[in-house]
Amino acid sequence: MPIVFQSLINYFKPTQEKKLKKWITTFTNRKNIATGDINIIFCSDKYLLKMNCEYLKHNSLTDIITFDYSEDYQNIESDIITIYGDLFISIDRVKENATKYNVTFEHELYRVIIHGILHLAGYEDLTKDQELRMRKQELFAIKMFNNLQ
Repeated sequence: MPIVFQSLINYFKPTQEKKLKKWITTFTNRKNIATGDINIIFCSDKYLLKMNCEYLKHNSLTDIITFDYSEDYQNIESDIITIYGDLFISIDRVKENATKYNVTFEHELYRVIIHGILHLAGYEDLTKDQELRMRKQELFAIKMFNNLQ
């Protein structure tokens, strides 16, 4: 099943798409999770704010909104969970947060991508403990990306 990158803004296209796809698949496979159709859509703050208001009823900027379709496609006969979903990522937020947290744009972009993948895999970040668990997984995944050939 494909992992597809799309950009709704003409000034951005991710680099290393092949490596990103391999990374996501390798990371999820280590967790005994298969990847189904996953769309990673890059957009602007304005676009994501509109979606945040419309679908989540939050009138605030965010770096990512994850739509999880995994339950709709699960085969109860299979022991392997397959994740499906759409990740909408604001490139404006990623740029600003990279500066704010003193990391490279790529580091922050990869963190946000894997954050969405972790949500599809069932991770939450509503409590401090959940947030800490997710951050550890994000850092682990980024190290994995950096070591991937």
